[in-house]
Amino acid sequence: MNGDVYSFGILMLEMLTGRRPTDEIFQDGQNLHKFVANSFPENLLQILDPLLVVKEAELSTKEEIQNFTPTTEVCLVSLFHIGLACVKESPKERISMVDVTRELSKIKRAFISGKVKVKRHGFITTSRTDASLV
Repeated sequence: MNGDVYSFGILMLEMLTGRRPTDEIFQDGQNLHKFVANSFPENLLQILDPLLVVKEAELSTKEEIQNFTPTTEVCLVSLFHIGLACVKESPKERISMVDVTRELSKIKRAFISGKVKVKRHGFITTSRTDASLV
C-alpha cells in the first residue's frame, strides 16, 4: 500500500506543477519532490502549473485581476501538502490512503462551501454542517 501512496503523491505533484518526474530540469539529484518541497509554500505561483492559473486575457473586463480567492489558495496549499505527505522518503512517515481520502473530502467540502479553517500541518478542517457537500 505504501507504494500506492507514493505513486499517488507523485501524480498529485505532477498535476499541480505540470512537471513530470523525468523533466530535463531534474538533474544532479534534483527531483519533483525536492522541487516542490524547496519552493513551497512561499513560491506557490512559481511552481503551480500555468494552465491552472487564469490568464489576464481570459478575464472579462468587469472582473478584477487577482491571484486566488483565499479559499482557492488554502485548497491548493492543502493539495500540495497531501502530495508532499505521500512522497516522504520513509514509507513509515507517509500519510495513509485512508487519511488522503479524508483530507481530499475536506478540501472538496471547503472549496464548494467557501469556508476553510486551516489546522496544523496545512490540512483543512471543516465544520460538521458542511458534511452534506461530500
